[in-house]
Amino acid sequence: MSFRPLTSLETEQLQQLGNRAEDWSLVQVSSACDLSLVRNNVFLGRVQLGAMEQGFVTHGDLRLPEGLYNSMLSDATVGDHCAVHNVHMLSGYTVGDRCLLFNIDEMTATAPNVKNDYPWIEPMNENGGRRILPFSGMTIGDAYLWAKYRDHDKLVQMLEEMTRRQLATPAGCYGHVGSHCIIKNTRTLHNVAVLSDEETPTRIEDCIVLADGVVGYGCTCEYGCIAMRFVLGEHVHLEFGVRLNDTVVGDNSTIARCEVGNNIIFPAHEQHHNNSFLIASLVMGQSNLAAGCTVGSNHNGRTADNEIVAGRGFWPGLCTSLKHSSSFASYCLLAKGAYPAELSITLPFALVNNNASKHCLEVMPAYWWMYNMYALNRNITKFAKRDKRKKKAQHIVFTPFAPDTAEEIINGRMLLKYWTEQAYLKFGQDKEHVEVLAYGMEKGKRPVRVLKAAQGYQAYEDMLIYYAMNTLTSEGAQTALPEASLAEGEREREWVNLGGQLVPQQELDKLINQIENGEVDSWQQVHARYDQWWEEYPALCRRHAYQVLCHLSQCRTLGEPQWQQYLQRYSNIQHFVAEQVKVTRQKDNENLFRRMTYRNEAEMQAVLG
Repeated sequence: MSFRPLTSLETEQLQQLGNRAEDWSLVQVSSACDLSLVRNNVFLGRVQLGAMEQGFVTHGDLRLPEGLYNSMLSDATVGDHCAVHNVHMLSGYTVGDRCLLFNIDEMTATAPNVKNDYPWIEPMNENGGRRILPFSGMTIGDAYLWAKYRDHDKLVQMLEEMTRRQLATPAGCYGHVGSHCIIKNTRTLHNVAVLSDEETPTRIEDCIVLADGVVGYGCTCEYGCIAMRFVLGEHVHLEFGVRLNDTVVGDNSTIARCEVGNNIIFPAHEQHHNNSFLIASLVMGQSNLAAGCTVGSNHNGRTADNEIVAGRGFWPGLCTSLKHSSSFASYCLLAKGAYPAELSITLPFALVNNNASKHCLEVMPAYWWMYNMYALNRNITKFAKRDKRKKKAQHIVFTPFAPDTAEEIINGRMLLKYWTEQAYLKFGQDKEHVEVLAYGMEKGKRPVRVLKAAQGYQAYEDMLIYYAMNTLTSEGAQTALPEASLAEGEREREWVNLGGQLVPQQELDKLINQIENGEVDSWQQVHARYDQWWEEYPALCRRHAYQVLCHLSQCRTLGEPQWQQYLQRYSNIQHFVAEQVKVTRQKDNENLFRRMTYRNEAEMQAVLG
């Protein structure tokens, strides 16, 4: 985009059209700019106007002519073929091509100085000890890496230096709006980078305040949103009065009607009901917070410096209240209740219930597998189907069965075995009265009862076989014994969920060391490493799956007889899964109270499918 100074005739023409300027010599235009479309504006400082012609920019029913009308611009650049109407102050911004800006009170961006630094975000903890400096192009994995590994002082220093260099470039700074963006009927945008293009336009509509943040490609912010100090990933929806601060929100997430502060939220998060809030938490994606849920409502320290960490698939039920600090394994489902103490739920795919009448906490391992297979199977596909992203800068593993959850299951089996042995030592062989108690899952003295421990233990084994065989036979009808070379090396037991992408801990440690010694010194290089890991992930996952089967068989390599046994078990498990999907869904369809709102079967089928 090139600009030139105004001629004296053009200056006179603009004045006749009701325009005023602090200094006309600082106003520049494109050679393809039709100045008749610039009316009743005020120009302060350096202003640059792109191409304009007789035409319209359209969004839904709103159709506005190209040009600049009834607005004030200060040190701003407007791209080609934009419609800018009734923007009371547009200052410090570079606006891309074919944007629509309509009815905006204040849209300002200021360069940092010694006294006024870039805006920092304080995620996961309200005391600021995990603060990060956001930039345009930051991924959820970037935010997690910076906020989590605070014990690496050199890493934190190098990441800040990398970020400041990134912010010094036009691509990384605040105060720019991408092409094909729609911003209308909004009060304030301050120091916001809005990523948008023709393929993935971003829309901001009827918002109150967006300040000090980054709005990702394809996002929608609408209907009374307030967001301050934030990063939104790709295809994020903020709507219906959400109040958000110091938070990073992952791709494909929707947040509405609630308060969200000091969090890192991984992709595919749903929180769209009234009276719920989420404070000082790390929620690792594919999660859903029900109405009235209060995660982070109660601090147990003398200052507000506690945290909550929840693995993938976190689902606290209606009106659930949790205490800081708590942690949850992947795919924890919390029954409705006010949980009175801190929790450390180490059994994945579990149902957790606060049984106030019996004064105990109840945990049922593998609940999703045993009683909620329809929902679990739906999760395997729904997140991928809902992925509307085009850029996909953040890599995401959507399936519930992956190396991270497999390792949690292996740990869960070990715990169940130990707790069951302790129960039999206590109660002897009186099986009718044996009560399996868990230790370390709740702070306090009341018992934590493990429900259906034996069934859960067996279900965990089936889940491991299902994961491993599905991974090893995913290439068509591949049923041959896998190559023995997959057994080489130790099984990778520690996997990091890096914003949705699963990475072996040792690989992340290598990257951290390379950042600390300066071998990797830019976010572009960091993102290139993410891409490399993503390409390597299927092979790593295949090796891990093979070694999981070896772990179950207690052998170094698999022989043909063992492989044939696993093929048969996998076939049986597949039939079980298909049957349970049908059975668990059929419970809904045959529920008389569910059916009573419909006149007949045909109406129910028409509505529900």
